[in-house]
Amino acid sequence: MKKLTKTELKEFLDEKAYFYEQPKFIETDPIQIPHLFTQKKDIEISGFLTATISWGNRKSILKNAHKLMSLLGNSPYDFIMNHSKTDIHNLEGFVHRTFNSSDLTYFITALHHLYNTFGDMESFFEQYKKENNLQSAIHDFKKVFFSLPHPLRTEKHISDPYKNSAAKRIHMFLRWMVRDNSAGVDMGIWNSLSPSQLSCPLDVHSGNVARKLGLLKRKQNDGKALLELDTKLRKLDVIDPVKYDYALFGLGVFEKF
Repeated sequence: MKKLTKTELKEFLDEKAYFYEQPKFIETDPIQIPHLFTQKKDIEISGFLTATISWGNRKSILKNAHKLMSLLGNSPYDFIMNHSKTDIHNLEGFVHRTFNSSDLTYFITALHHLYNTFGDMESFFEQYKKENNLQSAIHDFKKVFFSLPHPLRTEKHISDPYKNSAAKRIHMFLRWMVRDNSAGVDMGIWNSLSPSQLSCPLDVHSGNVARKLGLLKRKQNDGKALLELDTKLRKLDVIDPVKYDYALFGLGVFEKF
């Protein structure tokens, strides 16, 4: 592909972003899970847990995310706040790749603590956000989330941007919560944060496409690469840079760009 001018690149990515940010996108994407719910806290919790296990085979992700919601009685917030020991016991055997029932049990405990302390997840991020991005808020979220006694192995399931992680899954969760629902895909239930603060959920697909388009030079998909990509995407659209996640991901997964 020939090198595009900035204007040509923006026009190309705007067109692809519009093409992929359509309700049909939901049919094969983990975002379908929070779309099952209407109450804010159910959407938050289902989205967070689904994003947490969103790596690997997409069919497996969807299968296990639906199974997880079933284990939570299809009422995630009520389960988090009112579960019994029997309810927790019934989680035994759940596994998605390296995320197992002991990890899930701690996540339930930590979410209970978080909702008791902050009221909801949006309130936490509103309190800890900085103007330009949400990297520090994610770092603080991980500290608070793991402030209770927990298995050390469970910490790997939430990435820390301050340790040079691209933190793809939690950035994807934040995109779901913050970007508006006008296209019928993202949830748009958090009004206290701005799409301009979001970072692109950088993975192998979006990373490879970004390199081919000259948006990214760094070879690793890490925190430094994310900063590089964020900087470029903000030059294309400072108000809503993460809309281009649809273009980069769609080009990589569906068009094998």
